[in-house]
Amino acid sequence: MRYTQFLVLVMISGSTAAAPAAGQDALPAPVAAALRTAGVPASNVAIVVQQVGSDRPSTRHQASTPMNPASTMKLVTAYAALEMLGPAYRWKTEAHVRGSLQDEVLAGDLVFKGYGDPKLTYENLWLLLRALRERGLRDIRGDVLLDRSYFDTPEHDSGKFDDQPLRPYNVGPDALLLNFKAIRFQFVPEPERSAVRVYGEPRLDPFDIVSVLRLTSGPCGDWQERIAPDFRDAPAPRALFTGSYPASCGERSWHVALLSPDDYFAGVFRRLWSELGGALSGGVKNGALPKDARLLASVESPGLAEVVRDMNKFSNNVMARQLYLTLGAEASGPPANAVKSRDAVKAWLARKGIDAPELEIENGSGLSRVERISAGNLAALLVAGFRSPLMPELLASLPLVAVDGTMRRRLRYEGVAGQAHIKTGTLADARAIAGYVLDRRGSRHAVVMFVNHPNAPAAQGATDALLRWVYDSAAR
Repeated sequence: MRYTQFLVLVMISGSTAAAPAAGQDALPAPVAAALRTAGVPASNVAIVVQQVGSDRPSTRHQASTPMNPASTMKLVTAYAALEMLGPAYRWKTEAHVRGSLQDEVLAGDLVFKGYGDPKLTYENLWLLLRALRERGLRDIRGDVLLDRSYFDTPEHDSGKFDDQPLRPYNVGPDALLLNFKAIRFQFVPEPERSAVRVYGEPRLDPFDIVSVLRLTSGPCGDWQERIAPDFRDAPAPRALFTGSYPASCGERSWHVALLSPDDYFAGVFRRLWSELGGALSGGVKNGALPKDARLLASVESPGLAEVVRDMNKFSNNVMARQLYLTLGAEASGPPANAVKSRDAVKAWLARKGIDAPELEIENGSGLSRVERISAGNLAALLVAGFRSPLMPELLASLPLVAVDGTMRRRLRYEGVAGQAHIKTGTLADARAIAGYVLDRRGSRHAVVMFVNHPNAPAAQGATDALLRWVYDSAAR
């Protein structure tokens, strides 16, 4: 933010402009000024502020206009899941065997059946494989089959949304999603060799990592721009890093979703199974769970309340997609698809008495050009959520301003710091906030603000101004 812009916002925030009358279609003065600075017309903004104990908003602007909520759509998915599935809901991942198992040798196939666990991590897969070893399985003479049939979704194009197919936020849903399909490349300077060592986690087999990076002096800056990565998945997976890396950066990480779901699971499985002393004669491929297979071991996810917390705090898109599809599967039976999930969410809203004909949900994550909801209906959902027995779980899942999640660096050292739980939303042409603010008088407000405009990236000052204004009780 420029210094002059900062002074303008400080002076505005300290003003004592009168609050608009209840229900008045007007913008708070500090917000309007910040939007003018950002070059965003008021017609491209929606705002609702409502005390959680009130039956009507204290402030609203274009409250009924359908707008792209970006990642604040995760609030719909999260609250629906908490009520429809329950905060203790857990996903399972099963390992079945087909054929005879004798003297640690399986004369047949090992089959993994997934049920959409949003948090099937590297560590949990290790626990599952360890359980297989403890149950007497070592040598698999057949294949490893991956049953993903619990989800019925079209093939996912990771580059379709923004032409960034390797970014982990673009990973698609998968009933047997492992570790978010991401590889964390760790860059370790080695001054004694004037080189940079690079390794990947989790380790995959096969997968080669080659670093010919030059270690240089100077400031760290945008260090990734100085690296020329070459990622390949054929004929064998490989990552080659050329370019330079400033020693002043110390150790840094770079997360990449490089491989297909099949190759990723296969690479991790082979590595872990070998480390556990196991052997595999066949391959790793997709396949349905045979009727004559028998369950040998399984592993469960953390409870839904913890999953929702991770999803919202860090705005994890693939977790939201997994959760959204689970709603459809549980409501209408597997296999899950987006239509079943949409119908389940709309029916749940109707049962809550929230009429949202404008609601458009594509994947439940907000990473979408077509998802829409009005600020008024999202605020109504927040008010209902606060009055729900599940309020503690919902509230605790949201980033705490200036403390954690996507809000950890915003509004530090200001009065509202630590006093608001706010979900953020960010797209190229959209900025959004939604959540709860505890004002300086001890009243709590549901707050929603959408900005849909090409200049939306410049509108963070306006969303911050709204949070300050509500905290200072101007919304009364």
